[in-house]
Amino acid sequence: MDDQRYLYVSDYVKNEVRRYRLGEKNGTLIAGGNGIGDGLNQLNYPTYLFVDRDHSVYVSDNNNHRVMKWVEGAKEGIVVAGGQGAGNALTQLYWPNGIFVDTLSTLYVADSNNNRVMRWTQGDKTQGAVIVGGNGQGEGANQFNYPIGLSFDRHDNLYVADMNNARVQRFSIE
Repeated sequence: MDDQRYLYVSDYVKNEVRRYRLGEKNGTLIAGGNGIGDGLNQLNYPTYLFVDRDHSVYVSDNNNHRVMKWVEGAKEGIVVAGGQGAGNALTQLYWPNGIFVDTLSTLYVADSNNNRVMRWTQGDKTQGAVIVGGNGQGEGANQFNYPIGLSFDRHDNLYVADMNNARVQRFSIE
């Protein structure tokens, strides 16, 4: 939900994102809606969403292994992370899920099948940095088994929902 009380919903069956006002039945198409695919106006299994202060919508485009940004009113999205096929290079994601964008427009991504959390800074859209995890699948303090969600608290601590380890881990991020 954004600051104007709109609810955003990702529909992985219709491969689209819609925005709803209270009481509205159909909503407004925000992203995708052009069938399944990897075009800039398409999505393939959208999962997690993040809405920033400018009402741009960030979408984890799971099966395209990318995160898309849709500026309010845009007909096409912008690839802001991944989009280079599934893989573990710093330019790639493998089933991205939870996302968070801070006030400096830095993007954080739960890169689920790579068992890591990545960060993309505003100036570098081509390559991210691993900030936690990336040490193989496991139960260790800096390991994950399918990290799925993430969030920050007001003290800049990162919380990661580690699905297959049935835990939430907290990290201090510099």
